[in-house]
Amino acid sequence: MSQPASGPATDALVFAGGDPPPEAVASLLADGAFVIAADSGLHHARALGRHVDLVVGDLDSVDPVALADAEAAGTDVERHPAQKDASDLELALEAAQARGARRITVVGGHGGRVDHFLANALLLASSRFADSEIDAWIGSALITVIRSRTELHGTAGSLCTLLAVGGVARGVTTSGLLYPLDDDELLPGSTRGVSNELTESTASVAIRAGALLAVQPHALEDLT
Repeated sequence: MSQPASGPATDALVFAGGDPPPEAVASLLADGAFVIAADSGLHHARALGRHVDLVVGDLDSVDPVALADAEAAGTDVERHPAQKDASDLELALEAAQARGARRITVVGGHGGRVDHFLANALLLASSRFADSEIDAWIGSALITVIRSRTELHGTAGSLCTLLAVGGVARGVTTSGLLYPLDDDELLPGSTRGVSNELTESTASVAIRAGALLAVQPHALEDLT
């Protein structure tokens, strides 16, 4: 198991609850990151060999024995009441941001209720977290929040969907995608950006205003 992170929390890993992440994701996660578990995300972090620095949530789904073991190993616990106005994942993202994380990778957050999944996906692009670079491993898929310019990695022919979130994404310009965009607009609710494809191992997506979710449904197979 990795050791606790030290120094400024430039990178943070946030493990969410839900279905367990694939083991292969472990090799793609940043070393030395500050690790936060949203409630039962503790189990997923430990399964991937990560020491958890902080557990956040109402703790209604984490195993009490596992939580006690983590506390004994130096994990801090931030308890919230069950009746609250934010999900455990949202609280965990706030905790990462409060500790100065500039890059946040969420792991998990899928499976079970579809309303939870949709809320988690939309949460990634919340303007409240615009100061941080955010991506998420959701099963074998990688979701990347784009607010300025981002490179996407994979293999030629790999699917990539671009979804506008929270408003119109303006000035969208791509390279390395089969169906290019050149200073175009993508509207929220539009399917124009669905099922694009990488034409090479690295593509780029830039926008002038708004936010996009770049969804690569087979990223794990491409990158491992």
